[in-house]
Amino acid sequence: MSDSASVAASQQGATIDQDVVDLHRLGYAQELLRRMGGFSNFAISFTIISILSGCLTLYSFGMTTGGPIDMTIGWPVVGVFVVLVGLAMAEIASSFPTAGGLYYWSAKLAPGKSGPAWSWMTGWFNLLGQFGITAGIDFGLALFADALLHLFWGYPTSRGYIVIVYACVLFLHGLMNTFGIRLVAMLNDISVWWHILGVLLIFGVLFFIPTHHAPWGYTFTHFVNDTGYTFGGVPVYVFLIGLLLAQYTFTGYDASAHVSEETKYARTASAWGIVLSIVVSLVAGWILLIGVTHAINPAQYNLDVAAPISGVSPVDIFIRATSRHIGELLLFVVVGAQFYCGMSSVTANSRMIYAFSRDGAIPGSNFWHKVNKRTRTPTNGIWLAVVAAFILGVPYLWSPTAYAAVTSIATIGLYVAYGIPVLLHRLKGDGFVRGPWHLGKASAVIGWIAIVWIVIITALFVAPEVSPVTATTFNYAPVAVGVVLFGAGGWYLVSARKWFVGPRVQGTEEELRHIEMELQSEESG
Repeated sequence: MSDSASVAASQQGATIDQDVVDLHRLGYAQELLRRMGGFSNFAISFTIISILSGCLTLYSFGMTTGGPIDMTIGWPVVGVFVVLVGLAMAEIASSFPTAGGLYYWSAKLAPGKSGPAWSWMTGWFNLLGQFGITAGIDFGLALFADALLHLFWGYPTSRGYIVIVYACVLFLHGLMNTFGIRLVAMLNDISVWWHILGVLLIFGVLFFIPTHHAPWGYTFTHFVNDTGYTFGGVPVYVFLIGLLLAQYTFTGYDASAHVSEETKYARTASAWGIVLSIVVSLVAGWILLIGVTHAINPAQYNLDVAAPISGVSPVDIFIRATSRHIGELLLFVVVGAQFYCGMSSVTANSRMIYAFSRDGAIPGSNFWHKVNKRTRTPTNGIWLAVVAAFILGVPYLWSPTAYAAVTSIATIGLYVAYGIPVLLHRLKGDGFVRGPWHLGKASAVIGWIAIVWIVIITALFVAPEVSPVTATTFNYAPVAVGVVLFGAGGWYLVSARKWFVGPRVQGTEEELRHIEMELQSEESG
């Protein structure tokens, strides 16, 4: 080995050793394989945000609930506030680089002996959000994949056939995650470039090829209200409800924290992963939404909706603005990006399950916490994530608004879980021990703005989205949130408070080393 190679290997070993030492200080053994670099950590959050997933799967929702103004003005407004939320979270991630992420943070930041209670509720809201985001991403993928199959081979676009595609993509994502973190990390790295180049391709094609474009006034200021609400103040209410498109897209960036036990230089890499994934998505997503919305022919759009080509609104815009073959190419790019996105979501979801069950918070924790000795991945947790996401998508069979409800569940669950540790951090004040990545004097201002924003969007997305409210148009997000709030809260008061102690340490330094040696021995044997 050359001198330079020896130095590089020595530095990498020192990095991993320091990460292991940091993890030991938090009370955990290095059970997962630490093979992710900073770019891969950023890539997993950027891939889960996936502007080619969230922006396009909720595009038709946005066009009826606010219209173009929600796409092009609402997007940057939401993005700025989400950057502030991400900054507040990143500062905490730098102090506590563990797979537990949010619920671990709450346990350590809570006052007095209230840590277990805060940790419990944060964990269950995070788990709800993780299940919801996986369901939302892969169901959106199923809608677009179904459209691609329909255009190529005439595959049916009815709800039952879409649910079959949904089951297939969930199964594939479970299978890919079972193979190990090396495969997932490699595909996430590819995914970053797929997303960025895909956005530039779609924008370029839609900007230069069409013979017609919407006026810029239409693109940036036109308002649409197809919600059925007609009472006073509707424009503001409908515009705010339409922000779900942007807010739902900006979710899942806590993945950088959940894979911190698999990341080198975790204290800084996980923090930068959170922030950069939001900022890059903010810019690229705005470009995408302007490109798609500007390609609409306003005079024909309502007729296009009444006579769909593919069954998916953005795809019909692609085709009518260019040609069928070009539209199919752009759709293929979108489906590829969404496939990467769903894969990464299952990764983050399973790590949350792994960490939460490691601390005994999930029924059957010993089973869900098991790590595959060959791949060093939480295989059982992976398949729990897949099955739970499938269950959340099943109501689509009888409710056409179910997909919007799933995205609301994901958004609310995750942002409540994001907000709790940020609030506890602010209440803790000077008692918080900063990591190497911090906000300095700006920490308090940024944190409080983030908390207020989370309160606003939580109230918004449990509200009715269409009128009149019926069995098929009911937003069942409040039901799912209520189940967690009262179910998990009631369970804690009745039982869990007697035995749930929050994040459990696995042992002394010597015991942690023994666990790691056993894993390494089993892996090599």
